[in-house]
Amino acid sequence: MKRRALLGGVTASLALAPAVSRAQTAVPGDARLLCGFPPGGTADLLCRILAEALKPEVGQNVIVETKSGASGFIALETVANAAPDGRTIGLGPMAAFCVSPVMPGQKLPINVDTDLVPMGLVAGVYNLLVVGKHVPFRTVPELIDYAKKNPGKLTYASTGNGTSQHLAAELFKKMAGVNLLHVPYRGGAPAIQDMVSGTCDMMFGNMPEFLGQIAGGGLVPVAFGSPRSSPLFPNVPTIAQTLPGFSVVNWFGLVGPKGLPAGLVGTWNTALRAAVAKPDVQKRFVENGMDSLIGSPEDMKKTIAADRAKWAEVIQGAGIRAD
Repeated sequence: MKRRALLGGVTASLALAPAVSRAQTAVPGDARLLCGFPPGGTADLLCRILAEALKPEVGQNVIVETKSGASGFIALETVANAAPDGRTIGLGPMAAFCVSPVMPGQKLPINVDTDLVPMGLVAGVYNLLVVGKHVPFRTVPELIDYAKKNPGKLTYASTGNGTSQHLAAELFKKMAGVNLLHVPYRGGAPAIQDMVSGTCDMMFGNMPEFLGQIAGGGLVPVAFGSPRSSPLFPNVPTIAQTLPGFSVVNWFGLVGPKGLPAGLVGTWNTALRAAVAKPDVQKRFVENGMDSLIGSPEDMKKTIAADRAKWAEVIQGAGIRAD
């Protein structure tokens, strides 16, 4: 009953969101949705959920095309170089717009500000702080207290310099005034395994990648870095309850190529709103650790600007450079 009420409330709020211009244009044929990440991951799943839900809204087939690599930029470059006819769109990850452009040493194949057109945010992946069973704390205040008494002894995992896991932990360090040791891994699986085995202590990461080990008891959820807790773990608090203002949203949006007419941007944004408001889409989002983030193209532009400034400050303060 609670889940039905939640989904009903979310659907209602999406329906009431400010509408974009009604001067829209029909998509002239089957469309392809470019995904820059491998099959089986959250980005791939999100693309397939959207493709299915968008089809009746645009009146055309929406076909997911995977071009993984370069942190999503192979797919985004393909979108950037496509004809601006509304038939090629892409999934735009937060990192590509807000981290990579301000990361020292990072060379990009495109300018995300001039070569791509934001069409609307879609969803955010819940950020979750988890710890191995071996650590002597279970709450954020206990973590901070332990870290201050044992500076530099607690280790946190990430999947590399400048990743969302790394930046979230550096933001936490700054706001909590603690010293934690960064241990970068080549992928989430080895990082999770080391936490389960007791080799590494903690990780700020995307909730979906932790669900299996949480269910099996190998990892313990401590707090959400996201603005709110997931319905899957309603009793797990947010970090912001201890550190007001702490927020990590690893979001995805839809983008088109430069020169895309405003009418087609409006068409895709309206279709996106209708697709994400569907109860079955909401249900699949909840089950897979995602939270709806819907708004206008201008809302997406404002989010990009705010998050880019936020992560640029964290990057500069921590002295982070691209690998």
